[in-house]
Amino acid sequence: MSAPVTVRPVNAIDYPAWRPLWDGYNAFYGRSGPTALAEEITRTTWSRFLDAGEPVHALIAESEGRLLGLAHYLFHRSTTAIGLNCYLQDLFTVEAARGRGVGRALIEAVYAQARQAGSPRVYWQTHQTNTAAMRLYDQVAEHSGFVVYRKLF
Repeated sequence: MSAPVTVRPVNAIDYPAWRPLWDGYNAFYGRSGPTALAEEITRTTWSRFLDAGEPVHALIAESEGRLLGLAHYLFHRSTTAIGLNCYLQDLFTVEAARGRGVGRALIEAVYAQARQAGSPRVYWQTHQTNTAAMRLYDQVAEHSGFVVYRKLF
């Protein structure tokens, strides 16, 4: 993979190539088979990316016409800042692209979008077992030390 990587927003015709990335991301986090996301969630998520009124956005990395990765991010208000915060919700690259700068390029592209929106910060979370990704994250951001709690309904 020596061709340059381009990162850009998704458009409607990207769905067939984006979907395997999305499915790969969900499988990586155990959301496949009996625990797969409902198809309605995927359809709604995709439609949000294409709706200019939504705060949810998608970027894709491509090289030689092939999609190599995705980044989904959203802007939201906060009680600790005037500007919108940017949450990098999903980041995924195909296995063949890992360790080749694709993840970094996607993160940097999200940083650029956040700066353009006047956001004072970009943040994300990952599972503690995702040590390969954390090696990259330690280079491009600081670990906040916060622990995430959640309750599912």
